[in-house]
Amino acid sequence: MRSHVWKGVLCALVLVFHLAAANNLSAQEADPPAVAEAPAIEAAPLVAMATKAEVDEALLAGHNAWMLTSCVLVLFMTAPGLAMFYGGLVRKKNVLGVMMQCLFLMALMTIIWALWGYSLAFGGGNPWIGNLDHLFMNGVQRYWDPVAGEPVTPMFAVGTTAQIPLLTHMLFQGMFFIITPALICGAFAERMKFSTMVVFSVLWGTLVYCPLCHWVWGGGILAFGGDHSWAGGALDFAGGTVVHISSGVTALVCAVVMGKRLGFGHDPMPPHNLTYTTMGAAMLWVGWFGFNAGSELASDSLASSAFAATHFSAAAGAVAWAAMEWVLRGKPSVLGAASGAVAGLVCITPAAGFVNPMPALAMGALAGVVCFGACTTLKKKFGYDDSLDAFGVHGVGGTLGAVLTGVFATRACWNIDGDNPLGLLEGNTRILIGQIVAVLVTWVFAAVVSLVLLKILDATMGLRVSQEAEVQGLDVSEHGEEGYIFI
Repeated sequence: MRSHVWKGVLCALVLVFHLAAANNLSAQEADPPAVAEAPAIEAAPLVAMATKAEVDEALLAGHNAWMLTSCVLVLFMTAPGLAMFYGGLVRKKNVLGVMMQCLFLMALMTIIWALWGYSLAFGGGNPWIGNLDHLFMNGVQRYWDPVAGEPVTPMFAVGTTAQIPLLTHMLFQGMFFIITPALICGAFAERMKFSTMVVFSVLWGTLVYCPLCHWVWGGGILAFGGDHSWAGGALDFAGGTVVHISSGVTALVCAVVMGKRLGFGHDPMPPHNLTYTTMGAAMLWVGWFGFNAGSELASDSLASSAFAATHFSAAAGAVAWAAMEWVLRGKPSVLGAASGAVAGLVCITPAAGFVNPMPALAMGALAGVVCFGACTTLKKKFGYDDSLDAFGVHGVGGTLGAVLTGVFATRACWNIDGDNPLGLLEGNTRILIGQIVAVLVTWVFAAVVSLVLLKILDATMGLRVSQEAEVQGLDVSEHGEEGYIFI
């Protein structure tokens, strides 16, 4: 009996010992005794320099990789994206004509951009137009620096720390130069001479797009917060004024000057292949991530925010347009959903980097409703023949987006130190004034120059194909080919 008692006592002592040891260990881990700190050892200067160089090189590689990917995405928007979207909306006899316009402009505008377009848009110089520093790609590509005694890659500064090669910046901006005149083709589809379209696109790109691009993104009269800015300049993250308003307003001028298609208003002109249009809209949606998020010119958190805003606005636009059809016509259409998605993408373009994702939903929904009205009620009331609704989607959607940027923009009201000296309301009021001024300037400039160009070309080359050629279709009359549609 006693042995059992002693065994119990012994076990209890062992247990107490273990508990005490555990508590002591926990106390040591929680509050370790002070230990004299070892003197700091400074890294060797060469090692520190090497580490910084490696970090900078990695950052450059990351930014550059994203920007080259964005170049591909934006080019993808023109063909196959826009080519499929527009190609499905025209009649079968004109599908190759529209696709040829998109494909040919990819090549033609690239050459113009390389020869003089980039220099006029982004060369230094006065607030009105760029200089000729980069004519024929001078100073853009890698060159030998005799002072440094080594090859040098010209860089384009992004923000305060990030950089990308100037060649990458040229390529990315060149993709915008390609798609903008291609958007206009939707207004004069099925009736404009191909030769006149070529000359008009070159002149319009040089005399309308390049100055506007310089005014907004090249430090000109509409650059936000610039020294020469009118009314404080405009917030245009990815091309609301430069791309969509300019092309949309020009599209309206083209439609009015050229007149209606033969049979417009009494002959049926339904889209020949909505499968093409749906696929094209999906391609545009995907490509637009490069268009908007790539316009940050860096791979960072702001690019992610622009990416999210772009996606949310497109989704809201598709649902809103389809909902309008559902309520007013009884059925939502695939064409309506596709058009609404594009309208949402257009509307968020100027605001993508300045608004948060939730306001982007509101902007997309408003774009779906407003652009639906522009492509139906407004178009019917005034009777113009904007064949593929380039004005109704891009002109109206771009204008709406530019104005709403002044309403919903938040980041632009805050300075680099994180302060908000103006207050959000006062800041947005000032921004809204600048947005309205930029919209008016873009409308007037694009409309006047486009009207002059069209009148000159009509007097010299002629704008429209003959009646026989229009009846036959541009595929055969302009290109000597005929499309064979398998789906």
